Amino acid sequence: MRAALTALMLLALAGCSAAPSGDEAEPAPVALVKVARAEAGSVGESVTLYGTVEAGGTGSAALSAPVEASLARILAPVGTPVAAGTPVAQLTPSPQARLDLAKASADAKAAALAAARAERLRRDGLVSDAEVESARAAATTASATLASLSARTGQLTLRAPVAGFVQTIAATPGEIVQPGATIATIAVGGAGRARFGADPALARRVAVGAGLTIRTAGGEHSFGAKIIAVDPVVDPATRLGAVFAAVPPGIGAGEALSAVLALPGGHAAALTVPYAALLDDGGQPYVYVVAGNIAHRHDVTVGASNGDRAAITAGLAPGDTVVTDGGTALEDGMKVRLK
Repeated sequence: MRAALTALMLLALAGCSAAPSGDEAEPAPVALVKVARAEAGSVGESVTLYGTVEAGGTGSAALSAPVEASLARILAPVGTPVAAGTPVAQLTPSPQARLDLAKASADAKAAALAAARAERLRRDGLVSDAEVESARAAATTASATLASLSARTGQLTLRAPVAGFVQTIAATPGEIVQPGATIATIAVGGAGRARFGADPALARRVAVGAGLTIRTAGGEHSFGAKIIAVDPVVDPATRLGAVFAAVPPGIGAGEALSAVLALPGGHAAALTVPYAALLDDGGQPYVYVVAGNIAHRHDVTVGASNGDRAAITAGLAPGDTVVTDGGTALEDGMKVRLK
């Protein structure tokens, strides 16, 4: 009898040990990701612009007033054929422009004298190094302002930037025109003209002759083009300036276009990652770095980017493996498995 009871107790204990426990830990989640390595490379900054082909079948370049001025003479009336560099209109500085130039000159002289005085006082121990540096900086700024205004005031003979013919004259002799106002347009035969909206600050960075890569809306056509005119004056309706480029025949008026414009600057030699690796947390960019099948969040500082790769100036080391696909489902410290 005792042997039977013992056997029953052993069977009960065996059954209890085989039953699954509710306290057992669930397996840690594993995310499927794709990765790439952070590596040295070159990243040029670029921006995408959007616009349309303007009606008329001819491209045109705008000639604008660099400062407030008076139109003195029209040197090439409407319809005149012109070569690149041909004078089209002659401006003279307005009284306000002359006053601005005189003030800039006086400010530059005063700032230079103040900087020299600060340096003398510093040698006598009467002012600090910081005060001397501040005076020097003010003198440098005033000098640069004077140089810029002098250069713009001296560029008052408006010349055709391209060969073509004078299409319009938008002012009359004696009229006062504001900085950036279009004085004349030069029609360029044989090509259409595309107008792209651009932030005014960006438009001021763009130079006539810079290259664009243009695509039609459906992607059927892609071609290189040159900027033929820039208008930084804000359109009241769009709050944008404009960049104009010539387009080849066959691109219909009104057709929507996009253009990629490479900007000056960028990082010639930098640590780069695929743009898809970047994530954002309230304005703080970050990436996930995989080490030992564990994803770790790294906050990073981003330099130039072009939509394909981004330069990383802080937060990563060469050779780090970053997540390029699946990062939005990750948390710091999560296990990962490669797709």
